[in-house]
Amino acid sequence: MADNAVTSTDTGSSPREHNSAGGPKAIIKNVDMTEEMQQESVEIASAALEKYTIEKDIAAQIKKEFDRRHGPTWHVVVGKNFGSYVTHETKHFIYFYVGSLAILIWKS
Repeated sequence: MADNAVTSTDTGSSPREHNSAGGPKAIIKNVDMTEEMQQESVEIASAALEKYTIEKDIAAQIKKEFDRRHGPTWHVVVGKNFGSYVTHETKHFIYFYVGSLAILIWKS
């Protein structure tokens, strides 16, 4: 059984910036994930943002790609105004912005 942690999204956390290859800059707000997986998260999200404009479709694409690459069960929220309080597997949580769009990804 995987270790779990509870994390809330908090705009007060210190942000870190990540660039996908030539894509928009991502501002990481809260994270419990390896550096490699953080970069992968930004790349997957950037690709979904290029392909879709509807938030639900962006979230679905990100989830499908994470489930394919890392096995189920991943959850994704994409939007401009939401709060959260989630339980996630240790080292499987990221909350970041690309432009004005917030992206929350976690595994449970």
